[in-house]
Amino acid sequence: MNSLSPRAAVGLFLIVVLAWGVNWSVTKQLVQFVPPLWSATIRSWIALAGLFVILGLSNNLVIPDRRDIPVVLSVALLHMTLFSVLVASGLRFLPASKGVVLGYTTPLWVAIAAPLLGKDTLTPPKLTGALLGLIGLIVILNPASIDWANTNVVLGAGMVILAAISWAGNIIYIRAHRWIASPLQLLIWQVLVATIVLSVSATIAEGLPRVEWSWRLVLLFLYSGLIGTVLAYWAMSMVNKSISALTTSLGTTATPLVGIASAAILLGEPINMSLVVAAALIVTGIGLATLGDRLLRGQAIAKG
Repeated sequence: MNSLSPRAAVGLFLIVVLAWGVNWSVTKQLVQFVPPLWSATIRSWIALAGLFVILGLSNNLVIPDRRDIPVVLSVALLHMTLFSVLVASGLRFLPASKGVVLGYTTPLWVAIAAPLLGKDTLTPPKLTGALLGLIGLIVILNPASIDWANTNVVLGAGMVILAAISWAGNIIYIRAHRWIASPLQLLIWQVLVATIVLSVSATIAEGLPRVEWSWRLVLLFLYSGLIGTVLAYWAMSMVNKSISALTTSLGTTATPLVGIASAAILLGEPINMSLVVAAALIVTGIGLATLGDRLLRGQAIAKG
């Protein structure tokens, strides 16, 4: 799989951001019809089937080396299982527009946690970015924006924030991992592990699903499994070969903005001032934290 031309890479990257942003509104709709665990499970089965076809046709089906097993388990359990279930559960009670903003605070938790774990250095840009992001969290969680008297809403926000922290833990581990196979080649194994764990957990916790199937529900699942997961991850693996890591990191900050817009268009969710201010602070904070991280890595490479 060769690198793309700059124009093709940018186009594919825009598709990724759109796919991920819209997927929050899709997930919000799915959990209105299917319990969160089964919603994540069915999507995971669809993604597994799609990945098998894509990786098989591109000769990327490989048996993972035992040295890659820890990263397979890390992504499968922390991101594809815990993150997915917490987000789906949180979106039962929380608007998709607020959920996507809270969910994409992940880079801020990475910026805060990595130095505390001795995995990174807290530079002034990263500290400033983290503080801006935390202020954004305060704005979106203020009583005028979140009904603190509604236990379910508060619980939903807490679950999405916990999902972001779980994803952050996964990212910190991934950074330290020495890859043998490529991320794309390991993706199907990560999805396979997540699918097994989700299926067993859903059966135990929720019993066999009782779903009233409709064309709308089928299309929502197909979007979430094939577009929001398979296409997005495949496209991102291609983009990473053709665009710098800094560009992609900064570019993904547009995802919550797409999520807010799609929630307004698809679900009719209002865009109030606290949401706009919070999103602006968090996106700016992520951008500063990302720039500080890349600057630090660049200095380390120059010294080395």
